Amino acid sequence: MVLSKTASESDVSVHSTFASRYVRSSLPRFKMPDNSIPKEAAFQIINDELMLDGNPRLNLASFVTTWMEPECDKLMMAAINKNYVDMDEYPVTTELQNRCVNMIAHLFNAPLGDSETAVGVGTVGSSEAIMLAGLAFKRKWQNKRRAEGKPCDKPNIVTGANVQVCWEKFANYFEVELKEVKLREGYYVMDPVKAVELVDENTICVAAILGSTLNGEFEDVKLLNDLLIEKNKLTGWDTPIHVDAASGGFIAPFIYPELEWDFRLPLVKSINVSGHKYGLVYAGIGWVIWRNKEDLPDELIFHINYLGADQPTFTLNFSKGSSQVIAQYYQLIRLGYEGYQNVMENCRENALVLKQGLEKTGRFNIVSKDNGVPLVAFSLKDNSCHSEFEVSDMLRRFGWIVPAYTMPPDAQHVTVLRVVIREDFSRTLAERLVIDITKVLHELDALPARISAKIAGEEDKVKNGMVVKKTALETQREITDAWKKLVTDRKSQVC
Repeated sequence: MVLSKTASESDVSVHSTFASRYVRSSLPRFKMPDNSIPKEAAFQIINDELMLDGNPRLNLASFVTTWMEPECDKLMMAAINKNYVDMDEYPVTTELQNRCVNMIAHLFNAPLGDSETAVGVGTVGSSEAIMLAGLAFKRKWQNKRRAEGKPCDKPNIVTGANVQVCWEKFANYFEVELKEVKLREGYYVMDPVKAVELVDENTICVAAILGSTLNGEFEDVKLLNDLLIEKNKLTGWDTPIHVDAASGGFIAPFIYPELEWDFRLPLVKSINVSGHKYGLVYAGIGWVIWRNKEDLPDELIFHINYLGADQPTFTLNFSKGSSQVIAQYYQLIRLGYEGYQNVMENCRENALVLKQGLEKTGRFNIVSKDNGVPLVAFSLKDNSCHSEFEVSDMLRRFGWIVPAYTMPPDAQHVTVLRVVIREDFSRTLAERLVIDITKVLHELDALPARISAKIAGEEDKVKNGMVVKKTALETQREITDAWKKLVTDRKSQVC
């Protein structure tokens, strides 16, 4: 679905550099051409346009895996024509998915007996996984309310304001109120105490984040569990917990094994994790695991037989590729516990190298925590003349894609830059990034302040006929809003 204008509105044709070699006329840009063209021409035209995309390895905004071993690439290409949903036709692929579900369930300490199989499913990323988990909570809550003769038309979920946008989508699409715990400066994750205060009889679950997108921090799921147990005892409710471990689910078990956040906590009923993040698989795979069968209502599971045999299915998508499922299984058996631990420890060490390099410049405050997702979130100590958005913009000249963004309410006046450390981000790259950031800072220092100076110069405002001086916080918020608008206007919005 395209929501933005195209890059070249004035030109209705696609012109190829190689048109004289392959074709004599240009192609329509927004209509299917009348005639076929040689395969070489089609390839070259598309390849030339794609050269202007950013380099995935230098895209430090993304948590998504950008490198896999060649052997795994071969397995993925060999399975690219398999539709995973055809379970009867591709029983081995189905078996590999089931093995992955069980491996991940054991990794998350699901209470499984020796002969018991886990309850879970592969999804197209954590967004679908969260939708499925949310639907299970909503249906289970509705069933209980109906059995008690109580209304079930106003469900809600309690989260922090730092949740990923897929939670807002779930609430909007499936008519569930989203009750958000506001953030505050210096504390950028959900406060468990405030979260439990928001819980009422209509709360279908509390969603905790293991690895905030904003600063990589793990929320305190153990404290949330303990506080919620006490509230449930006092009220007679049985409000459960879902853990959104999209980023942290493949990190915590390997480098923070003693951290209690998973099924070791009795109120944690389901967990989602992104295989395409620190599960080390290319984009397009997520997982959702339930504590036991009772936590996934049977009426949500569909049974079909028109593909050759009875097949249970609980997904939003009916068709999806098999490649990512196979790649996930490859990584799990190829690396094992030792391999994943080595990768995660290496990422953490490289994050520390970057953090120390930024601290040595003396220009940044570090917003991220040492314990959490291996990323470095940082902000300028002095952004009165130039902002984090300017740093982000100028780093693109060196090929780096480093996002700048504002924190959610009530910390929206705080702007940060964030670098995600993936497996393919080496210590050498970390050191190179610090060098380039230093160059950008020197260039900004040599330039006259632009938007920042213009806004900061307008220090006075009129109130009741009196000239009142703006506070530093008001000035900073205006600077942030202006840069945020400028960056938004310059970017295409495509979904």
